[in-house]
Amino acid sequence: MRVLLADDHLPMLERVAALLSLSFDVVGTARNGEDLISQAMRLRPDVIVADITMPVLTGIEAAHQLREAGSSAKFVFLTVHPEDDFVQACRAEGALGYVVKSHLRTDLIPAVMAASRGQSYVSQSVCSELDPRH
Repeated sequence: MRVLLADDHLPMLERVAALLSLSFDVVGTARNGEDLISQAMRLRPDVIVADITMPVLTGIEAAHQLREAGSSAKFVFLTVHPEDDFVQACRAEGALGYVVKSHLRTDLIPAVMAASRGQSYVSQSVCSELDPRH
């Protein structure tokens, strides 16, 4: 499975890449929302793991633009924001996964796998409309 990563914090981006490269083909990285869009259109990943809060465009704005451009990549958001408003905004843009960064090691790989199957996954610490089943 081809995965594209986006996070503006380089140490986090490197940590996520190291974790996911054990199970998936990490095809690229982006440091802002605009770069995420261009990388996604060029690389055509199966799953995009993106931070919400990034410069130029947020992850949510990038997801919206990618959907409008016809991208079929599944979205998993990896974020520090446990608030339901953020979860709902991501869900509105078609996100299947929502992982809080404090649960990175336990939740990210299952979230990416679930998204690749078209299933929802959300960190247990977050209450939302997303299906919390793991």
